[in-house]
Amino acid sequence: MSLNSCEQKTFDYLQTQPDERRFWQEKVRKAAASLDLTGVAARLERDLWAYFQERSQTLPGWRESAAREGLRRISMRNLAELLLRLWTEPRPKRKAESSSDF
Repeated sequence: MSLNSCEQKTFDYLQTQPDERRFWQEKVRKAAASLDLTGVAARLERDLWAYFQERSQTLPGWRESAAREGLRRISMRNLAELLLRLWTEPRPKRKAESSSDF
């Protein structure tokens, strides 16, 4: 899976900040338990973009990048899906009903 530069920056940051990573792991797991995966990814994508915007106001390296490049809306969908894969238990696939059970 390929991440855009904003997603990669966010992922790298979460990997280096244990408290932030734990917060997001819990958020991802709770969301995954309560919604279908399509809805979870969309919700997490919005939350991750808001988080990226907020961090771009406070973290030195991110602030300079935001000033230089701007903060136009960028998809965080790939990152949301990656975090779901990494931090949640895989859901079992539904078995196809067999028509040869006669």
